[in-house]
Parts: sequence; structure tokens; C-alpha cells
Amino acid sequence: MRRIIFTEEYCKPANLHPFTLTRHLQDIRVGILTIREKWEKLLGLPSFNKWEDHYLDGPDSLKIDRAIGSDTSLLVHANVLPTRSILTAIKKLKHGEFLSAGPAGGIAFAFSQQEVAGLHKIKVTRLVEYAGELKIIAYPWDIVQLNDWAIREDFNLVTRGRKSAPVSRTTKLINPGKIFIEKGARLSHCIINAEEGPVYIGPNANLMEGTLIRGPVSIGEGAVVKMGTKIYGATTIGPFSMVGGEIKNSVLFGYSNKAHDGYLGDSVIGEWCNLGAGTTVSNVKNNGSEVKYWVDADKKEVSAGNKGGLLMGDHSRAAINTSFNTGTVVGVSCNVFTQGLTPKLIPNFSWGVDGITRYKLSKAIADMGNWKKMKGMEVSERDKQILTDIYKKY
Repeated sequence: MRRIIFTEEYCKPANLHPFTLTRHLQDIRVGILTIREKWEKLLGLPSFNKWEDHYLDGPDSLKIDRAIGSDTSLLVHANVLPTRSILTAIKKLKHGEFLSAGPAGGIAFAFSQQEVAGLHKIKVTRLVEYAGELKIIAYPWDIVQLNDWAIREDFNLVTRGRKSAPVSRTTKLINPGKIFIEKGARLSHCIINAEEGPVYIGPNANLMEGTLIRGPVSIGEGAVVKMGTKIYGATTIGPFSMVGGEIKNSVLFGYSNKAHDGYLGDSVIGEWCNLGAGTTVSNVKNNGSEVKYWVDADKKEVSAGNKGGLLMGDHSRAAINTSFNTGTVVGVSCNVFTQGLTPKLIPNFSWGVDGITRYKLSKAIADMGNWKKMKGMEVSERDKQILTDIYKKY
């Protein structure tokens, strides 16, 4: 096989808003790695996106036509997480064969120009049924519900055959065989407990004194964990994020801050978000009943089980002491401030929480630039284009 091509067709990416408004589904982080990174590492192949005539199309989007070449490409459904049994089945595929999990949906299709009948028209010569383990990201809360499994799988993948960097004697490691520290990470006077799951500390991460971690946990490259922070599994702190307070079973994609005291549980936070000091998230209803989130694509609330916190889209921020209701969805580029608990749905570009006053696009782009400067980055023309398209379309 020559390449991986991710397709979101049939994956219902709208069910994963607000996160798929600003990224392809395959670029969602679950565990240590994104879905794309998992497939690339496991198959040792470069990946591309199937061109969809959509505002997220970019230089790495491919049109599937006769110019695809005679080498075999692998078309992968973007919401499928790779497992050992899936990889075994895929490696047996011949071009023209489609791996399917029946009612659960398609997994992958091996093809070459021989099967291409026209633009994005591919002939299937044989259907291969798959009945093994299947892990699918269908809704945003699947990210946290699968994060425990994903951290364990990714830990084995990224640490296999490698040796952890040494650590200061002032740091207490419990079950050190399941703790991996990358070169350049700084930590002292911390307690890391991997008895219940592995702990991965990325390159140049900074764990300040008093940090308490109970695995499974991943701390990404360049992330900062402030003094006295308590992190429970299964939590992923994405690259260049900054965290403090108490965090449990949550995923921060990257470049986001929850830098102060307050609780974050069973939540997914996109990129370039900021939770003000004292911000706290409710993840369990007072009556113990099921938590439901509003799914805009379905125009209804969908149950996520008995626990569910905050789902916050990219470039959104919350004022100090914000109290997020159980099962709250915050869209892209929102400035959240209110008295009391927030409503459960805060639309894209909200200024406040009522969805009536809208963030001005020019200010949203300028503020995005201000936050990027804080981490030594700049707004690209593509950043502006994506935010503008979301503003117009949603």
C-alpha cells in the first residue's frame, strides 16, 4: 500500500460538532495521539484527506480519480480507531476489497486506479465481513469514554522498544514500568501513580512541584502542569496546554488553558480555549439520571450515560468563576460569561450565553491572534478562512 486516504463520508461528522467544524474527524485527539497519527504509525504510511468540496479541504486533500495511480491506496473511514484485529484484516485486503462491520458501518477499502470509474466513484469487487473489536467515534462524548482504552494502546505504540528518560529522586514513581518520560521533560517533587494505568509525559513538558497524577494519563509535548494540580485517569492534556486544579477523565486537544483551581470532569476541550480562574464543570446530575447533550445534526438531545461534562469548541473562552451545567455544549469562538449555571447549549460565536449577541468576526479573528501570540504562534490565512466560513455557514 502506498498511502492512507481518510474519508468522512458515512461517518456523520456533523454529529461531532463543534469539534469537526474546525478540523477533520481524523484529526481528533483521543488517547496520546490523534486518529490520523495512530493509523500512520501503525501502518507506516503517509495520510491524506479525501477531497470533499468543503471549506476544510486543503493542500493535503486528494481527488480520487484515474490519476490516483496503479499502487494500492487504503481508504479509511475517519471515525474508526485502529485495533490489532482491524490491522490484521486490512493487511490481507487486495485491491477492490472493502472491509465492513455490517450494520456498524464500513472500515476500509483497498483500491487502485483499476477500481476508479470516475471522480470519487470506486467499484467494490468483494466485500469482506469483519466481526472483531470495533472502536468508533460517533459522538463527542465517545472521545472521553474511549480515552482510557486509547491511552493504553497509544502508550504501548509510542514507547515500545524505547527507554524512559531519568527522573529526579524527589519524584515518587509508583509502578515505574508503566511510566514513560520523554527527553526534555521537567518534573520534581511530584507523585505519579501508574498502578491503574500508564502515564506518558511528552517532550519538554513541565510538571511543577506538588503535581499528583493517577494514570492512565497523557501529558503532551510542551504542556505545563502547575503546582498542586491533581489529574485522575483517563485524562489527556494535549500539546502546549496549561492546566491546574482538579481534572478527571477529560481531553484537552492542545494549546488550551485550564490553568487555575476549579474542577473539569468527563469533558472535551478543543484547541486555543481558555477557562478562567475558578471555572468549574458539573459532570453528574443532582438526581443521578442520564446526561443528555444537544446534537445539532439530529436536532435532539442524545444520552451520553450517567456522566458528562463540558464539550467546548476551538477558540472559546470562559470568564472567571464560570459554572458550566452538566452536559453543556459550547460552540466555536464563544466568549462565555454569566451569573449562575450556564445554559446547556451556547451557539457558535456567542458573546455571553444567550446566543443573541454575536461575536463580531473581525474581533474574533483579532482575539484568536492575541491568544496565539501568547504561545509564540501567528494566525494563518487558513485559520482566518476556516473561521470566516464557519461564521457564514453556521
